[in-house]
Amino acid sequence: MPTWIFDLDNTLHDAEPYVFPAMNKLMTAYVARHLDISEAEADALRLHYWQRYGTTLAGLQRHGHIDPEHFLAETHRFPDLQRKLRPMRALQATLARLPGRKILFTNAPLAYAVSVLRGLRVAHHFDGVIAIQHTRHRPKPSPVGYRKLLARYRLNPRHCVMVEDTHANLVTAKRLGMATVWLGRKAHHGGVVDIGLPSLAQLPRHAGRRGWLRTNNK
Repeated sequence: MPTWIFDLDNTLHDAEPYVFPAMNKLMTAYVARHLDISEAEADALRLHYWQRYGTTLAGLQRHGHIDPEHFLAETHRFPDLQRKLRPMRALQATLARLPGRKILFTNAPLAYAVSVLRGLRVAHHFDGVIAIQHTRHRPKPSPVGYRKLLARYRLNPRHCVMVEDTHANLVTAKRLGMATVWLGRKAHHGGVVDIGLPSLAQLPRHAGRRGWLRTNNK
């Protein structure tokens, strides 16, 4: 059976209504304090680092001295997280219909990732988590985390399916030999994408057509 590699934010749950706006505010405030700049300057810098390096943290590490664990702890404090999580439609049923191991692979910190899985009530579906601390704080699409994941769980990439809302993160997965699923309203197949779907709930049906649900003895 395949091993399913899932992203977290905007893959298992909709982070747009609450998590991302709250996180952006926390990061902007942190950057403003740390660099002693205005909120407007900090917000622009946060966005620039995210677009260029994949995460704000990666940009801060490249251009200045920062304690990554302090940054992660301070920018992932969500008092209302459990109440405001928005699971993707039919999340429980979808995960239950995908036989095989499931591993979470996220650029988020471990404590946040575990909290979200528990809040979504899907933690029991997952055999492991690879978070930003496990990758030396090198975010996807850096190959560092992918190789860590494959080594830690002794996976053959050709038996893995990566499910992501971020196209760039699928490029590395495909180069390593994984099958790829791109989720989102603009998702489409072609190039590095084997399946493009607007909804996670559609995955079991499409994956079954590709034969990924059958035992692979090769």
